[in-house]
Amino acid sequence: MIRPLTRLSLRTAAPARNISSTASRRGGGGGAHWNEPTGHLWGEKPLPPGQSRKFEDWEPIYYFGFYGSLLLGAVGYYYKPDTTISTWAKNEAKRRMEERGDLPKYEPSGY
Repeated sequence: MIRPLTRLSLRTAAPARNISSTASRRGGGGGAHWNEPTGHLWGEKPLPPGQSRKFEDWEPIYYFGFYGSLLLGAVGYYYKPDTTISTWAKNEAKRRMEERGDLPKYEPSGY
């Protein structure tokens, strides 16, 4: 029983292939994998004195979108309501004391 299964598996096994030929067919061939360093930031050469850099089409949208949303988030975070449990408990205790007529008295200690 075992012997026929091993013969079947040996017959259906794929023939040995050259590794370099399969790598090139699958796109794993050689070639440069990275850009050579130029010594300039993001590969841009410095401009001559007195000349300003021209923005690309996507840059203003990115800057306004990123910093605008950052500003909007900061303003929203600053004005968000206080939802901590301690604030709720303090306000609830104050409300219940006012309903009962117990008002806390503040007396300076004299220091």
